Amino acid sequence: MRLLCTNDDGILATGLDTLARAAEAIGEVYVVAPDREQSATSHSLTLHHPLRPVPRGDRRWQVDGTPTDCVMLAVEALMPERPDFVLSGVNHGQNMGEDVLYSGTVAAAMEGLSLGIPSIAVSFAWGDLRADTKRLAEQTELLASLLRHLLSLPAFPRDTLLNVNLPPLPPDQVKGVRLTRLGRRAYSGSITPMQDPWGRQIYWIGGGSAEWRGEADSDFQAIRDGYVSVTPLHLDLTHYSMLDRPDSWWRAP
Repeated sequence: MRLLCTNDDGILATGLDTLARAAEAIGEVYVVAPDREQSATSHSLTLHHPLRPVPRGDRRWQVDGTPTDCVMLAVEALMPERPDFVLSGVNHGQNMGEDVLYSGTVAAAMEGLSLGIPSIAVSFAWGDLRADTKRLAEQTELLASLLRHLLSLPAFPRDTLLNVNLPPLPPDQVKGVRLTRLGRRAYSGSITPMQDPWGRQIYWIGGGSAEWRGEADSDFQAIRDGYVSVTPLHLDLTHYSMLDRPDSWWRAP
């Protein structure tokens, strides 16, 4: 089995190393990842300069582009054959609720799906991984077992990626795995106004606080309860219930 591993935290990220080591227990691993952090780049492509893949060992490259670039380049140019699965992560922090719209980690799995390759995005819901990355390394055995199970499903869902979030617990305290739906997240205070050294107004996006909401079957609730969350996602954003009842809102021009 050929497995393509990528991420949005960059080629040197602890999460990518954790994912690759877990995947090596299952199949032949190729790693193609950004040369720097690309968090919150979503499904963006690099169109205004060429991409430059740099080898970093056997079956391993860093790319001066986005996670989506990495998957496209790996599949179309770098790998001798198409991968059987695209694995993206392990993200340094959760990707739940609306996070999936911004996440480069999830977008890399989306790109795999758009290329017709079954894909899985994996995130670790820990708030301060940069200060305590050893917690990620502890997840390798748990992740290898989970991936082995997911990759051997008798009918991996077509046109679907699996968005996996690991709870911020030691592996022996994880209670199990739940199938979930996306929860909801509301940020407050996420815009920080400042002034540059010349007195001009600037703004930082980020920080603030997040309030998570969700039903009992949401990804957020699963993580809160100490379970791994597995949420099936797909590319089709059509709001089908609105098409089923157009008389309630639509007026033809």
